[in-house]
Amino acid sequence: MNRIDEVWKKLKQHAFRMKSISLSELCSNESRFQKYSVQFEQMLLDYSKEKVDDGVMQELQSLAHLCELETEREKLFGGELVNFTEQRRVLHMALRGGTDANLTINGKNVIREVESVLDKFLEFAESVRTGGHLTVTGERFTDVINIGIGGSDLGPSMVTEALASWHDGPNLHFISNIDGDQIFSILKNLNCKTTLIIVSSKSMTTRETIHNFETALDWLKNGLGEKFGHHLAAVSTNLKATREYRIDDSRVFPFWDWVGGRYSVWSAIGLPVAIATGRKTFKEFLAGARAMDKHFRTAPATENMPVLYALLGIWRRNAMNWPTVAVIPYSHCLNKFPAYIQQLDMESNGKNITRQGVPVNHPTGPLIWGEPGTNSQHSFFQWLHQGTDITPVDFIFAANGNPGNESRRYKSHHQQLITNAVAQSSALAFGQNREQVAASMQAAGCSDEEIKRLSPYRAFNGDRPSTVILFDCLTPYQLGKLIALYEHKVFVQGVIWNINSYDQWGVELGKRLADELSPAITDRDFSQEIDASTRGLIKAIHHFRDSSG
Repeated sequence: MNRIDEVWKKLKQHAFRMKSISLSELCSNESRFQKYSVQFEQMLLDYSKEKVDDGVMQELQSLAHLCELETEREKLFGGELVNFTEQRRVLHMALRGGTDANLTINGKNVIREVESVLDKFLEFAESVRTGGHLTVTGERFTDVINIGIGGSDLGPSMVTEALASWHDGPNLHFISNIDGDQIFSILKNLNCKTTLIIVSSKSMTTRETIHNFETALDWLKNGLGEKFGHHLAAVSTNLKATREYRIDDSRVFPFWDWVGGRYSVWSAIGLPVAIATGRKTFKEFLAGARAMDKHFRTAPATENMPVLYALLGIWRRNAMNWPTVAVIPYSHCLNKFPAYIQQLDMESNGKNITRQGVPVNHPTGPLIWGEPGTNSQHSFFQWLHQGTDITPVDFIFAANGNPGNESRRYKSHHQQLITNAVAQSSALAFGQNREQVAASMQAAGCSDEEIKRLSPYRAFNGDRPSTVILFDCLTPYQLGKLIALYEHKVFVQGVIWNINSYDQWGVELGKRLADELSPAITDRDFSQEIDASTRGLIKAIHHFRDSSG
């Protein structure tokens, strides 16, 4: 048995031991919070309500070291071909200026290229915001539509919504779904004469994006005639295609093959964010991520927030055998954050093949899901508290509300919001037994008969783990740090699971099959070989279409 296998075995033994120790017992130690939390600047990771102790954390640290995390991290920051299946580097950190200023790839200074593109798209964003780039009729743009999908949509739409308090530019709209209900519901409420359209597609070949873009182009052409190109911009590397769509080269902003879609919001893909919030805000967003990059690269493992967060995930998934994680931000502005993290984590670490090309022999990335609190308390928290499965919860919230909302009434709302977050983490951890329920019901004036009848249903065991990510305010800087924290957590877990976190071959088959099935669905052309089940389904689709006239 090699040393890594020995550590895995010890972690399993620790898990068996920890199952008999309740969180109530663990948290009775007055020093537990101080010992099992870590702070970086104005951000805190509190894992004192996780089922861990010194023995667990020591073995997790040993596992990270044996998996050569430090070496792999330097490969990442040094520009090596970390994404080996696609022979690509992974340098989204370079987009925020946090890597070596002289980083050279294939004879080109990456940082200089990044800064050049950053200046270019931020300058364009400011011109849209201030009236430097006007409509064909000389008016300011009132609305901007971003058309993309995956990372070209979810990143900028999430960040734009999260930074709503800084949004002082044109109205932003995001179109990603090929479902016509989305694009037509947006277009019908806009004026094409004051709308700018951004198409975000590196290759300009993404099926859903191009179909939506061409629909939006028809809408523009109908209202603007031959001058429609003045209302277009693109984030792409395919200048031939953008020119064919009449997008001037000065309004085409590139990014690189070492930027994965789900890591691209720091690049020109963030153009909608910059238009909504401005150059200064966008740079603060980058600075927050850059600070987390430096912390991740330099802090000791025992004080390193992304490393500790990742190791807790390994403990949950592989030792305690909990297959899902609920991400619950107590912030309306972070409404899309669970979906963003779902893509970041599950598309990165939803893999079953090792870096050596053989099947993994352990579970990898968990199912990530969630909704904002307090709404989620009134939907699925019943299941979290009393369901038969244990799901760890990550609570995310700010000690203070968003800057700019200083009224007494707003503060009272935020006070209730974070009170709920703290209460839920406590309730999950400690629950309440029948004696506590009976005492509470008795104090409320319930009869002995009611207490006897209802106390079994009101009692629950607790002992359900959670981690809290707390920060001062949801500023652009803190949002940048928060996203980078998750990015680096995903990387650390990929290293320990021995998988490539940066490819996504699992999504490619469905794309190819959609192309192959299109003739049968669109034109009833069944010349291509199709399995009996799918053929039957397609014929049923045509039957329903025919029946509806």
